Amino acid sequence: MTRTATTVNPVLARNRQATHEYSILETFEAGIELTGTEVKALRGGRTQLREGYVRVESGEAWLLGVNIAEYAQGNRRNHEPQRRRRLLLHRREIEYLGAKVAQQGLTLIPLRIYLKGNRIKLEFGLAKGKKLWDKRQAIAERDAGRDAERVTARAQRL
Repeated sequence: MTRTATTVNPVLARNRQATHEYSILETFEAGIELTGTEVKALRGGRTQLREGYVRVESGEAWLLGVNIAEYAQGNRRNHEPQRRRRLLLHRREIEYLGAKVAQQGLTLIPLRIYLKGNRIKLEFGLAKGKKLWDKRQAIAERDAGRDAERVTARAQRL
């Protein structure tokens, strides 16, 4: 009997508000430097990405503002929930991101944390903040799409 490999990557945390607040221009994948208790807490689903952001400082990329709650069964060497976490990226990627953020006034927002094989990865996006009217327009388009789907579903039933 053979096992089939699934290509689905289980999502450990998602920043659902990011697409509402920002226009995502490009996405990137990075590894995260974590401690053992952080991995256990992430697998337990105890994290908050909403206030997080990525900053490029002196040739390194850092994940800031992400709250990974302390592991309940951890001992006195448990991690700090709000600590800075280094992202594992290639040097050229870090230079590219730093230049984009500095020149164009863009920001780097974490979108989701997921498992890829046995590794924990972060997907983050190069984003531009939306204005209030952009948000209203996106909501109106989404509502119009829902209404159109309802009408077509009703017509197909009849």
